[in-house]
Amino acid sequence: MSGVSHAARAVVLDIEGTTGSVSHVHRVLFPYARSRLADWLARHAESDDGRAIVASVQEFTGAPRLTTGQAAVVLQEWSDRDVKAPPLKTLQALIWADGYQTGRLTGHVYPDVPVALARWKASGIARYVYSSGAVAAQRDWFAHTAFGDLTPLLDGYFDLTTAGGKTHPASFEAIEKSIGTTAESIVFASDVAEELDAAAAAGWQTVAVRRDDDPRGPTVPGYRNVDSLDGLLAPHHAAD
Repeated sequence: MSGVSHAARAVVLDIEGTTGSVSHVHRVLFPYARSRLADWLARHAESDDGRAIVASVQEFTGAPRLTTGQAAVVLQEWSDRDVKAPPLKTLQALIWADGYQTGRLTGHVYPDVPVALARWKASGIARYVYSSGAVAAQRDWFAHTAFGDLTPLLDGYFDLTTAGGKTHPASFEAIEKSIGTTAESIVFASDVAEELDAAAAAGWQTVAVRRDDDPRGPTVPGYRNVDSLDGLLAPHHAAD
């Protein structure tokens, strides 16, 4: 069973299900962006961001003649299926940014998160986030929480564009190079087995996080499980 067996120099955290609620993402953030996708694209069709998103959808789908309206339909379908497509993640981040600025949205984090981040910072352990959501969305999430702006407690962010897909060992190897430390000194925390598998294949230490409100149950089989970040870096014992 995987766990923390070596001294950690860096912690890399997933967001959804690990530092924040799964339900907040699916019941609040996704619907908020989905209902505004078409209108946002129509209003920004001639802007650099709007043209870049449409071009990215065209490239991703292999349909270079896709119109702005057709791209909006594709993006809505991707949102409905939670497709991890970079153009969707980019547009969601832009829409959410407005929601955060106007106060309509807040980033959900569990109460143990700011405490753990502050403790690790004081101990000299680097702190990063790795999520399928765009880096801009990650920053906004942690900048607008019920506990205030948590971004000063984080050292960096990684997403599909900067690192790659979360189920590929190569993505974790890319993060390792960017962080500048050894694989065995990095701890990755996630609620998804396939992501933990990829990190373990890259030589990282891994810990599964399953919150009490997670509908999938309390454990990820094959991994040391915690229900908060409080004991994330506790040494693993055979009896766990």
